[in-house]
Amino acid sequence: MQNDEGQNMDLYIPRKCSATNRLITSKDHASVQINVGHLDESGRYTGQFSTFALCGFIRAQGDADSALDRLWQKKKVEARQQ
Repeated sequence: MQNDEGQNMDLYIPRKCSATNRLITSKDHASVQINVGHLDESGRYTGQFSTFALCGFIRAQGDADSALDRLWQKKKVEARQQ
C-alpha cells in the first residue's frame, strides 16, 4: 500500500516465484533467490546481474534446475531483442 506521497507503507512485501508466479510467503524457508551475473564477450563480469526467485514448491519437485535454465534462456532472448 502506498500513501499520498507515493511511499511504500507496508512492512512486508512478499516476493513472487519467477517460475510459477506463486507468492513466496514468509514461512517458505525452502525458497531461494539467485543472482545470475552478466558477462561480456571475453567472459568477464560486467557488474550487472539478473535476479530469479524460486519457491520451495519448485525445489521440492526437483524442477529448480530446469526452471532456472528456462528462465535464463528467456532472459537472454529478451536482452537480444532490445
